[in-house]
Amino acid sequence: MKILVCVKVVKGELNPFDESALECALQLSDDVTVISMGPKTAESVLKPLTRLGAKVTLISDNCFAGSDTLATSYILSTAIKSIEYDLILCGRQSIDGDTAQVGPMLSQMLKTSLITNALKIEVKEDKVFADTRAGEEYAELPALVTVERGYVLRFPSIFSKAYDVKIVDNETLKCDTLKCGLSGSPTKVLEAFENERGKRKCKFISMDELTPLVNELIKENNVKSQKVYEGEKLKSVWAVGEEVVEKAKEISEEVILIEKSEPQIIYEKALSEKPDVILWNADIWGRKNAPIVAAMLKTGLCADCTMLETDGENLIMYRPAQGGNITAKIKCVTKPQMATVRTKTESFDIIVSGGKGVADGVDKLKKLAETLGAEIGASRGLVDMNKIAYDKQIGLTGKTVSPKIYIAIGISGAIHHTCAIEGSTTVIAINPDKDARIFEYADYGIVERF
Repeated sequence: MKILVCVKVVKGELNPFDESALECALQLSDDVTVISMGPKTAESVLKPLTRLGAKVTLISDNCFAGSDTLATSYILSTAIKSIEYDLILCGRQSIDGDTAQVGPMLSQMLKTSLITNALKIEVKEDKVFADTRAGEEYAELPALVTVERGYVLRFPSIFSKAYDVKIVDNETLKCDTLKCGLSGSPTKVLEAFENERGKRKCKFISMDELTPLVNELIKENNVKSQKVYEGEKLKSVWAVGEEVVEKAKEISEEVILIEKSEPQIIYEKALSEKPDVILWNADIWGRKNAPIVAAMLKTGLCADCTMLETDGENLIMYRPAQGGNITAKIKCVTKPQMATVRTKTESFDIIVSGGKGVADGVDKLKKLAETLGAEIGASRGLVDMNKIAYDKQIGLTGKTVSPKIYIAIGISGAIHHTCAIEGSTTVIAINPDKDARIFEYADYGIVERF
């Protein structure tokens, strides 16, 4: 079986999700080809992969610089069409962009079947089977599968030999340059700014004060209102699924609810009715299907938007990037303008959320939640350890929440998590490390082991 793995080099290192995809491929087949797109400096990162037995190709040309997800998918699809494969594996997303768009877009352009968010993969005869975040799935080969960080890339043997990386430019590929680089990218970054940290002033208390504090906060019932956009509004905005209707109403007085259905159906409807904007929920379903429709319509797609604005004619989108360290202000120059948005649909009064620091105390965590009448939440670390179900995950790769009281226990405070709890009225952090970053985002802190 011939397996093709798409990888990306990020800041001089192989993207960790792509490492997982590569290890999965090596476990499934002895015939593995790696393809990457980037500057020629990426060759030094890619060459060691040849010691694992993979053939490696780097697509590099100045005309490809600045490509967004749509342009990148087009370039990769052009290159892949000349390569024999049965299965394509991609990391679910890159840690710099966090869009998770290239895999679904590439699948659409190559006309392969698609599975996303795979935790474990098996191939039997002419089908690929996967355990995913959404349950068990299978697809006919040829297929493209995006892989979670469930595999650890092996080290090469000390006896293995490194081989040359094949470098391919556009003179060989013959991509349409109008579809590449900045000129071929419908999404344009208007501005990028570093996210503020430490907005809350943390007051440290003891564990004995926790229950009285929570009770007092419940009595106060002092919920901060969410800021609603009050600028000019757009016409003809589609909300795919009820989850994004309220978000769509912030920017339009003419919101049309579109039922969730197959991408082909939504594509044909959009082609006929020509909406100005299409909004999707940034959940597993939306992240899988929105890029497919965007590729069909040949339009831009902004992922995981946390705020929307308009200039009266265009949608202005804000999204976290580079692991949440910056926020990018983005405009799409093609119609329909499309975005997956983070909706604050979780309206629980209290959420008790655990991280890796309570891996051995999940039962205690659940007991506290039950005592307080709270909903359970978790950081990605605890979910990846299979201690808490994925539908409870809070963060960039989970869901956004805005409870009255958010209790973070054993959570380090990585921006991937904290950006999803900004709407919480009061944040209480419990961590034995007094220097844990989570305290920068907390109103109250307890420096004790839970």
